[in-house]
Amino acid sequence: MPDHFRKFLPWIILGLVVAMFLSLGQGFGEQKKGNEVSYSQFLQRVESDRVDSVTMKGNAIEGRLNDGTRFSTFAPDSAKPVEKLRQHDVRIQVQPSESGETTVWSILISWFPMLLLIGVVIYFMSRARSGAGGAMQFGKSKAKMLTEDSRKAKFEDVAGIDEAKQELEEIVDYLRDPGKFQRLGGEIPRGMLLVGPPGTGKTLLARAIAGEAEVPFFTISGSDFIEMFVGVGASRVRDMFEQAKKNSPCIVFIDELDALGRKRGAGLGGGNDEREQTLNQLLAEMDGFEKNEGVIIVAATNRPDVLDPALMRPGRFDRQVVVPNPDVLGREQILRVHVRKVPLSPDVDLKVIARGTPGFSGADLANLVNEASLIAARATKRVVTQRDFEMAKDKLLMGAEKRSMVMDEEEKERTAYHEAGHALVSLFVPGNDPLHKITIIPRGQAMGVTMALPEKDRYGYQKNEITARLAMMFGGRVAEEIIYGHEDVTTGAGDDIKKATELAQRMVTEWGMSERLGPLRYAGNDQEVFLGDQLTRESHVSEHTARLIDEEVRRLIDEAESRAKEVLGKHLDDLHRLTKALLEYETLGSEDVQKVLKGEDPGHGDSGTQKPDTAKSSASVPSAGKGKPRDEGGTGGDWEPEPQPT
Repeated sequence: MPDHFRKFLPWIILGLVVAMFLSLGQGFGEQKKGNEVSYSQFLQRVESDRVDSVTMKGNAIEGRLNDGTRFSTFAPDSAKPVEKLRQHDVRIQVQPSESGETTVWSILISWFPMLLLIGVVIYFMSRARSGAGGAMQFGKSKAKMLTEDSRKAKFEDVAGIDEAKQELEEIVDYLRDPGKFQRLGGEIPRGMLLVGPPGTGKTLLARAIAGEAEVPFFTISGSDFIEMFVGVGASRVRDMFEQAKKNSPCIVFIDELDALGRKRGAGLGGGNDEREQTLNQLLAEMDGFEKNEGVIIVAATNRPDVLDPALMRPGRFDRQVVVPNPDVLGREQILRVHVRKVPLSPDVDLKVIARGTPGFSGADLANLVNEASLIAARATKRVVTQRDFEMAKDKLLMGAEKRSMVMDEEEKERTAYHEAGHALVSLFVPGNDPLHKITIIPRGQAMGVTMALPEKDRYGYQKNEITARLAMMFGGRVAEEIIYGHEDVTTGAGDDIKKATELAQRMVTEWGMSERLGPLRYAGNDQEVFLGDQLTRESHVSEHTARLIDEEVRRLIDEAESRAKEVLGKHLDDLHRLTKALLEYETLGSEDVQKVLKGEDPGHGDSGTQKPDTAKSSASVPSAGKGKPRDEGGTGGDWEPEPQPT
């Protein structure tokens, strides 16, 4: 029953009861009013021999006339109608008085308003008591115990993160057969922390534990503990562990632990007292004087850097299971899981798709399969083809096509030269990732995109590879300067300049790639989220050092720009040739670009290149916002590679 209907159900029943009593009372009154006659009229009818028979119940008289009409009247106590009736040969029937029944009914009718008022008062008093009980429930835990029906995920549904899955399978094995581990003195970990970027499958692993474990499984979010009232969070933690102890052995899963377990005493305001009290209670419950035998805490977070050190020590979260983005084999396994219910064409090769999606998380791959299915459905296909997956991948990496943006020929030509400049520098400067696709069709926030994809998973980049990327970023602006002159460049390189500057600054201040400044870290701690700590760290850089940093960043940018100019100057004919092909076809794959550089017509290549419909053709000036931003985060200052449109 819906909640909104259940809320109004008592009022509906009350209204129906009132309507029923009113209708009964009204009908009874109308019936009495229609048949009742006065006692004098009754005597007149008797004297005129119009009455055939009567039934007497005490002073009440009911009768029937000769024509069959029924009537009723009431005789006074002093009246003696029997003799009168016998004189006129009226048949008389006497029944015992039913005054008790009539009295009950009349009492019920007369007392109904009072009873109704009493019922309403009782109803509201019960609601008030339940409200007070709800207030008392305010400090109760919001952890939900999963039922058997909701435990649908299994370990077989988790792919691409075999090491993390193995760690959690051990927990399930311990719960099923603790003696196997206790014989050798082993104890079950009290807590396991799942750490990894968003979308890598941390919550899915927890759901798999719930599906595999044959013990009660509680789930709650870290934000469910925090309230504006002091002491509520700590009360909820105590209640959660009390419930867990009653159902031990059991597993408690806390999602988004960073909402609860941030470092204490940090920040400008001295921290949040309510959150810190809640965290203190969690620490005491996990490893305090009272032992929680059989209660295993599994938590997940993508911000382990902000967690309190006391929460991370052994005895509380004994294990930290890293759930990273999958490698190429992991991506293929994840794709096979997600395509189980998708009808695939024989030309679909999941290995090729996995190789072409470096940096994709499990959630990204699930979204890729879903987008490919939607694209095939829009085209009214019966199966999903390899081309559908390629189109879905381009949509996720570069954004959806916006063919409705019709631009004039001059702007279209500028966009083509800009993207051709990026592509040529990417091809002829060693160290760049292989070129994947060029398009001058607006996609997402990008007005033109040049996409490069690494050949394999990368976990670090060399200095020459980063400088090659810097040169490629300036390829578009340099191409505009060569063709149109320095005074006629557009704002299209704004985002390229921004990303190149940030990359050069990280080379100097974080990665020690400057000979003048050496292998020292000069940047503020990116992991700190509080302004006070950043200001304190950045103030350690002297004015002289800050000037050197600016000079080194400027040197790297100037060298990258000069390198791009040198490459495009040598390949000016290729720049014109590639631009002409882009104006004709709008989108070129890597094989198509190679054909163009050899002087061949790309035609209908493997990448699906074809001449656009001129009525729907579009192009635009390069935009300052280009493509999908790369996540350059990560611990240790590593540059995490990801496909990057330029």
